[in-house]
Amino acid sequence: MRSMRSVRTWLPVAIIVAGLLLMVLVRDENGLEGGVLLIASGLSVWMLNWFYLVSVRGERDRDVEDEARDFFDEHGHWPDEEPPPGTRPPAPPRPRREPPRHVTSGEDPTGADAPARRARTRPDRRPRRPSA
Repeated sequence: MRSMRSVRTWLPVAIIVAGLLLMVLVRDENGLEGGVLLIASGLSVWMLNWFYLVSVRGERDRDVEDEARDFFDEHGHWPDEEPPPGTRPPAPPRPRREPPRHVTSGEDPTGADAPARRARTRPDRRPRRPSA
């Protein structure tokens, strides 16, 4: 990041200085026009870098806002506010459910392996009734 900062700062300065040197060293109309063009290009490089920094700063603000909204959804108050009296601490996160077996084992979810599953059960046997 430090090298990018120096490029953003010193590259436009170097271009502008080159334009000024060209204007001083070549003392005719072509030197003056070339120097002005170099100065203008140095200023445009500086301005493009400034526009980039402004746009990145907006992304950081958006990220901070998203984190604050997530905090509000979880706790019921904003991060910079005191929690309302009588509120409980947030519940621990729920464990994640495992995906269906066909996703992890590669089984066909459409039921093409259903005859193999049916063969394991005994259709002639009645379910047991609870004894009274």
